Amino acid sequence: MVETETKPEIEDPEKKKKKEEKAKAKELKKLKALQKAEAAKLQAQQTSSNASKKSERKVKRDAEEENSEDFIDPETPFGEKKCLSRKMAKQYSPSAVESSWYAWWENSGFFVADSSSSKPPFVIVLPPPNVTGALHIGHALTSALQDTMIRWRRMSGFNALWVPGMDHAGIATQVVVEKKLMRERKITRHDIGRENFVSEVWNWKNEYGGTILKQQRRMGASLDWSRECFTMDEKRSRAVTEAFVRLHKEGLIYRDLRLVNWDCVLRTAISDIEVDYEDIKVRTLLKVPGYEKPVEFGVLTSFAYPIEGGEEIVVATTRVETMLGDTAIAVHPDDERYTQLHGKFAIHPFNGRRIPIICDAILVDKNFGTGAVKITPAHDPNDFEVGKRHNLEFINIFTDDGKINSNGGPEFAGMPRFKAREAVLAALKEKGLYKGAKDNEMRLGLCSRTNDVVEPLIKPQWYVSCSGIAKEALDAVMDDENRKIEIIPRQYTADWKRWLENIRDWCISRQLWWGHRVPAWYVTLEDDQMKELGAYNDHWVVARNEEEAQMEASRMFHGKNFQITQDPDVLDTWFSSGLFPLTALGWPDDTQDLKVFYPTSVLETGHDILFFWVARMVMLGTKLGGDVPFRKVFLHPMIRDAHGRKMSKSLGNVIDPLEVINGISLEGLHKRLEEGNLDLSELVIAKEGQKKDFPNGIAECGADALRFALVTYTAQSDRINLDIQRVVGYRQWCNKLWNAIRFAMSKLGDDYTAPMNVVPDVMPFTCQWILSVLNKAISKTVSSMDSYEFSDAASTVYSWWQFQLCDVFIEAVKPYFSTNDPEFASARKFAQDTLWVCLDNGLRLLHPFMPFVTEELWQRLPPARDCARKESIMISVYPSVVQCWTNERVEYEMDLVESTVKSLRSLRSLMPAKERHERRPAFVLCRTDAVAEIVSSHELEILTLATLSSLKVLTKGDDAPTGCSVSVVNESLSVYLKLQGALNVEAEREKLRKRMEEIRKQKEHLTQIISASGYQDKVPLRIREENVAKLSSLMQELLSFEQASQHLERDIAAEQEHH
Repeated sequence: MVETETKPEIEDPEKKKKKEEKAKAKELKKLKALQKAEAAKLQAQQTSSNASKKSERKVKRDAEEENSEDFIDPETPFGEKKCLSRKMAKQYSPSAVESSWYAWWENSGFFVADSSSSKPPFVIVLPPPNVTGALHIGHALTSALQDTMIRWRRMSGFNALWVPGMDHAGIATQVVVEKKLMRERKITRHDIGRENFVSEVWNWKNEYGGTILKQQRRMGASLDWSRECFTMDEKRSRAVTEAFVRLHKEGLIYRDLRLVNWDCVLRTAISDIEVDYEDIKVRTLLKVPGYEKPVEFGVLTSFAYPIEGGEEIVVATTRVETMLGDTAIAVHPDDERYTQLHGKFAIHPFNGRRIPIICDAILVDKNFGTGAVKITPAHDPNDFEVGKRHNLEFINIFTDDGKINSNGGPEFAGMPRFKAREAVLAALKEKGLYKGAKDNEMRLGLCSRTNDVVEPLIKPQWYVSCSGIAKEALDAVMDDENRKIEIIPRQYTADWKRWLENIRDWCISRQLWWGHRVPAWYVTLEDDQMKELGAYNDHWVVARNEEEAQMEASRMFHGKNFQITQDPDVLDTWFSSGLFPLTALGWPDDTQDLKVFYPTSVLETGHDILFFWVARMVMLGTKLGGDVPFRKVFLHPMIRDAHGRKMSKSLGNVIDPLEVINGISLEGLHKRLEEGNLDLSELVIAKEGQKKDFPNGIAECGADALRFALVTYTAQSDRINLDIQRVVGYRQWCNKLWNAIRFAMSKLGDDYTAPMNVVPDVMPFTCQWILSVLNKAISKTVSSMDSYEFSDAASTVYSWWQFQLCDVFIEAVKPYFSTNDPEFASARKFAQDTLWVCLDNGLRLLHPFMPFVTEELWQRLPPARDCARKESIMISVYPSVVQCWTNERVEYEMDLVESTVKSLRSLRSLMPAKERHERRPAFVLCRTDAVAEIVSSHELEILTLATLSSLKVLTKGDDAPTGCSVSVVNESLSVYLKLQGALNVEAEREKLRKRMEEIRKQKEHLTQIISASGYQDKVPLRIREENVAKLSSLMQELLSFEQASQHLERDIAAEQEHH
């Protein structure tokens, strides 16, 4: 839309008023003539013979058969601009529309941001998906939201950069490759050694990894692929090492012996996010990897420790095997039952170890159980703290693969931990120390990767000291004076505060082979007594490479003979992904990208990783990058199925976005399940679930419909219950758009050239109205996008297209094209121009949400006269408000027209089915002159939209028409629709009675509010005035219904008199 700004001339108000009245009268005359022409045309159509219709249909069918090629897109060479069919296909087809465009966009460089541009930057980094991953519905939501943002900003004049990346996913990838080795070659990683195994992982990554990024293209994600990165590529690996070295130098990274979540199958520490918790209410048998028989959980076992001197003390535990590592028994200092035992010792029944009885008011609740608690500092987080408080011995009883080690005693050594559980129980019973067992509610931690029961284990690990950097991250969000980051939705700031105020130091080492190797070397001196790796904590050096480590060791241990060995551990994946906004832009090098695009603009992700990823990025970004990594955090909801259940393979309710885009049969869905790793009973349940939810499979919906549905769902703040039928609905809506353009192309004609700009004042009423409401839609869409209310933005665009453009405007202007009368040439031309302006703006408005269909339809629109159009809709300008289009008077009048039409349509819908589609006379009773004037001047619109044969405007003094069904529109307006047969008296009475009852209730409720004590003092003046106006309106409406009721009774009486 090209506009030139001119200063308005000041016109005499009286002259202007006369001019407007004259124009209005002229327009009314035209419209009435047009109405007659429309009615005559209708009459002619009704009298035309069936034979003529048949022959027309045959000719039409033959013509279509002859030219079917005209409707098929020619093949497009990959990466070139799509070749479109000569004529638009009759139906929208997602697969046909969504082919070729993406490759052309990418090939044309439309996604690439320019670091030397003078445009303001808008930057998002794509949360790097796992290299092992395939696109799931959560990724599709991320993609839909971020692409909507990035396309909108790009069209709005920003230097928009969306960086794609991929995460090496330490544990996940190692598990995948280990399973592959076992499946194909029946070997483990230990059989081939570290170097060969890492080489196998790289081979796997190069062959299979990154599928998910290819799938992002199918979603239409306009990522800048020229900047694609991988968390373990050379640049990112160098950055991770640099970050570790710098943080260690500042004392923020240190090594310590602490408890970690240990997975005995993977033989590594795992992060909290990799632990799933299962709530166990009662005694439960569960399958555990590596055990043939199920293992019992949810049981509290009581047993006694003998005390030196002859007494005993009873303790209870859900993990009886850990008693092999007990080093104390704690009681409450105020518990009088145990006062005599303070300072005494119990004797371990299996190894004779003396176990002190200690007092601890922090841990022990004297009213719970026996009031005595066994303490295993090396295998329980609470006991670990007690051990530190009381300087207890820390005895680890497990090997890395979950067997009892030599510390557990010869009787149990070598036993897997849950077999040792049974053996310890039996031994306690044999010694007469077993005191019974009862059901016990508990939360059991399971590794999300292996389903193994997580074992708290004491291990030396590398840690990041978090208290100082967490305080900065906390203030970045919570400090009202100097807020650097806004979290949307706001409710999650409470989680941010809770987590960061209670943060613990972060364990960043993992006992894996795939990942960034810890850049630390252990120095073994020739004269060291203990030679094991890590025996002396002060023998570690941290360096960028082995050469640097050698130099540092020589400086530290000058003149001594030593050997250095690199730590075999790798870094937590969250450490490298926590650096991602920095490293994706080139840090630690001072790149142009880093100068221009850091901090990024917004981080969009799921609320489930607010702490694990978002907080860590803020801590590391602030520390190493000198500023927060993004200004806003937008957290999307978690997606569930239509019934609100979590998606899981065993329920058969996992939705693959590509299956929604391309469509899939029920058999296809079943096949996917069969190819998974469900056991037979789970497979039966999962198939039943699919059969129930998708009896006919999933229809082909296309990426546009899926994206639009997902964006509209984000109004649900914490979870989305995804119903595929909603996606199908938006696919059908795409067909509506398609048909709107087809209609437009048929009415614009081949030689049409679009205007540079339009002047609404001289246009017909409907044209003025659609431009005014388009302005409102543009304003609301932009403000919603600005405030991250994407669902509102999408709904606004949808409502304008569906309810205003398609349902009203396109229908209302059809009479302009139904006759070639030269008298209506100007109205027709205005309608054409308005239609073009609406489609051009409407498609650009919709493009960020639905990129494929909008590009295809926009390319079919003729360009504006004397104006070089952009090559693609995605690089054209996003619509903005045009002040002169806004017209509140016209909108008010159209509201009245629409209300009138709605009431008439409602009356029509109550008629017998065979009569509903016939045109029939209607009457409008106006109780004020102003309303009568508006309705009279818009007869054509009401006739057209309500499909009437005639319309008569009645005023206050006129008699109500007989033989009609009646509806009250508002206090000033009632409509009557002529009936063909006899009036259904009871139905009409009931309808009026119900509405009157509703209005009476509303009136009574409002009167009650107004009469309440303190109303005048407590309620603001504006609301009191609104309530008075509402009450007045309700009273008027009630009066209108009473009059309608009287007319009905008069009608009935006249009918009875006639008979």
